Amino acid sequence: MAYWDQEKECMPREELEKIQLRRLKEIVFRVYAFVPAYKEKMDQAGIKPDDINKLEDIKNLPFTTKQDLRDNYPFGLFATPMSEVIRIHSSSGTTGKPTVVGYTRRDIEIWAELMARALSSAGATKRSVIQNSYGYGLFTGGLGVHYGAERLGASVIPSSGGNTKRQIMLMQDFGTTELTCTPSYALFMHEVMQEMGVKPADLKIKAGVFGAEPWSENMRREIENKLEIDAYDIYGLSEIIGPGVAIECNAKSGLHIAEDHFLAEIIDPISGQVLEDGNEGELVITTITKEALPLIRYRTRDLSSLNREECECGRTHARMGKVLGRSDDMVIIRGVNVFPSMVESVLLDIPGVEPYYLLVVDRKDNLDFLEVQVEISEKLFSDEVRKLEELGTLINKELESALGIGVKVRLVEPKSIERSEGKARRVIDKRKI
Repeated sequence: MAYWDQEKECMPREELEKIQLRRLKEIVFRVYAFVPAYKEKMDQAGIKPDDINKLEDIKNLPFTTKQDLRDNYPFGLFATPMSEVIRIHSSSGTTGKPTVVGYTRRDIEIWAELMARALSSAGATKRSVIQNSYGYGLFTGGLGVHYGAERLGASVIPSSGGNTKRQIMLMQDFGTTELTCTPSYALFMHEVMQEMGVKPADLKIKAGVFGAEPWSENMRREIENKLEIDAYDIYGLSEIIGPGVAIECNAKSGLHIAEDHFLAEIIDPISGQVLEDGNEGELVITTITKEALPLIRYRTRDLSSLNREECECGRTHARMGKVLGRSDDMVIIRGVNVFPSMVESVLLDIPGVEPYYLLVVDRKDNLDFLEVQVEISEKLFSDEVRKLEELGTLINKELESALGIGVKVRLVEPKSIERSEGKARRVIDKRKI
């Protein structure tokens, strides 16, 4: 079994919870003392740092949202002076101001440790050649993986995103053994490999660590079959630290959260009430070792579940379920909640359908409707019209059964849906809401 730090990853839960409580109390005192916005929130909620005496008391603390980060832009939630901040990242927000994240030297060291832990969980070692195709820059993905791979002692190829033919050439020439990127980009790489006449057998890649967007089990199978690798899901978000918050082990039965650094809860996204383990809801994370930007009960908007049973791999840290989608990516059609991952799971079970799709939501005569554009294979596209109609009918039937609403299915020609070198765009909402 591969561990980066077996003592920490497999410690008894009783010992882990003692560490968590001590660190939670320290971080609450820290934000109350040094972050005026948190002091104000806690005072309004009628709670003081001394009121945190057991882990369950966390539910009495106020939530933090992305809006809080925007309201305190750029550095208003920092708990250290800027002289101690050695790195600044920000989210790839598409509207308004981005959310800004700061790191002290210790924060960077912890992040590198967590990413080394994550890559090790996916089977990487100091003998690995890791091709890092996450974007470098303000986005946390590229540098987060890079520092972790170096901490692991692996050889890193900082290829970043884009220039896909060159990426594949590097895989061949440099002997890449692990690939890190978004799952949608991994599938696009395979498409380009086919165009170049490169087969998986021509490469040394044995595993991939994919994240930054929700992806289904069906997409995992698609990636593993096409690239002939093991595909591991990794979770993180810029506001918390970046990639490395959680990752799968070889059991692939949930993503192990680094609970010695993060406290996780699942809440009802509407009421905010904490849910029992096993229930699906919104993931809430509290950082308990961050110095520059500690966050208390941050609402991630990611929908998941928690399992605190010991994993067959021996790790004792809680596992989060594969992210089902984001509450802010969810579209509501005639009262029904629809996530791109639900559509993806159905489509990838149907032969001849490519893993590229687009949900277009519109409103006509005060009635919402959903069009699902589905890309089909070259072979099917050249088939007779009757067969295409039969495929469209089958997809329509399967989607309506899974979603519980009527949809319009439009089959589109191969390679007509925009490819992404980063996060794939899955939804276009044309409604004026």
